[in-house]
Amino acid sequence: MGKFIDLALHPLELRAAIQLKFFRTSIEGRDPSKESSNLKRCYELLKVTSRSFAAVIQELHPELRNSVMVFYLVLRALDTIEDDMSIEKDVKVPLLRQFDSKLLTKDWTFDGNAITEKDRVVLVEFDKILTEYHLLKSEYQDVIRDITKQMGNGMADYIENSDFNQNGLQTIGDYDLYCHYVAGLVGDGLTRLIVLAKFGDSKLYEDLSLLESMGLFLQKTNIIRDYEEDQMDGRAFWPREIWGNYTDSLPNFLKKENETQGLYCISELVANSLDHVIDVLKYLSLVEEQTCFNFTAIPQVMAIATLDLVYQNPEVFQRNVKIRKGTTCHLILEARTMSGVVSVFRHYIRSIHHKSDPRDPNYLRIGQTVGKIEQFIEQMYPRVPIGVIPETTEIRQQVLKRQSLDSKMEALAKKEEIKATLVLGSVLTVVLFVLYQGYTFCS
Repeated sequence: MGKFIDLALHPLELRAAIQLKFFRTSIEGRDPSKESSNLKRCYELLKVTSRSFAAVIQELHPELRNSVMVFYLVLRALDTIEDDMSIEKDVKVPLLRQFDSKLLTKDWTFDGNAITEKDRVVLVEFDKILTEYHLLKSEYQDVIRDITKQMGNGMADYIENSDFNQNGLQTIGDYDLYCHYVAGLVGDGLTRLIVLAKFGDSKLYEDLSLLESMGLFLQKTNIIRDYEEDQMDGRAFWPREIWGNYTDSLPNFLKKENETQGLYCISELVANSLDHVIDVLKYLSLVEEQTCFNFTAIPQVMAIATLDLVYQNPEVFQRNVKIRKGTTCHLILEARTMSGVVSVFRHYIRSIHHKSDPRDPNYLRIGQTVGKIEQFIEQMYPRVPIGVIPETTEIRQQVLKRQSLDSKMEALAKKEEIKATLVLGSVLTVVLFVLYQGYTFCS
């Protein structure tokens, strides 16, 4: 009931929810009737362990769908080991370092997680994932195993640092490196899969800073949002080089009297995250297959919306804040075109700038960063006709390549939106009629 009331208070989001639930057209949907029982179970595991990725993975082009699903589950299994604070270090570290070798087996499973670990099922039933892994093309298997090896060793390196979990990371360089291991490498693997499938421009893998920023922007946003939850679980990921400017102990931000300094700290972390936005937009402009575009774009628009939510928000120190369900529906629909993605980013960076406090020591930095992003967006979608511009930038040329694909998606979205609007209008009419009848009866 609470979610419905929340949607009712935001009619545009309610329309988006109706459109997403009942009218959105799936370009490349799964057909479970043609799948083995084992493959079906793997997709069930995907749904159990991922709210945000399950739907878009299932709509990927058949060439990559199973590969990305298996890739996700393998890394989810790895992450479940790393996250479980009940596993002793002398067990956890070797397991992380050797995890890629488990992909060479056919029936390995692991039952050593705490019973409270919510994603332990992927390890308990890892043999099912292995079965599907060995059915993938060899070049896709190689990518998954290589990324698993790099990530497992990177996680182990941080765990062997005994001070890591209690006091977070030390430098911004450590922060970037940690985010590289747990998220940048995911972007690396996905990009290699996209390029191997010929679903994206080769430039995607020529400029590694682009794919790196895709992962780092997501991970840094999550790290900011998850402060309170991580503190409660005995973990810390905010770098001392940033939080040390505002307190002498990271847990101090849990205290009400330290709220202002905590918000200043969040501002600096947000400014650091915003540095990746231009690379994110460049990357997305180079993805040429529609389902891959959806898959890569949706998490990024969710991230910029979340970054706006945590900015200047003291509730970060009290709970794990999340964007509204209706907002999520709206963002998923907007992320189907490059122009939609750009519109979302423009909206939220302006919101961040609007909320900035001149007393905040990061005020000028955030303003300058937002200005650079706005300028870059103007290069992508200038307000004057293309023919008036003396030179078309390389990034603009790439956007123009996507226009025919975007125009098809925009036409499809418009039809869906009209249907959803009609349904919403009918629902509101009925509700108003019932309320009027009730008022008349009571009178």
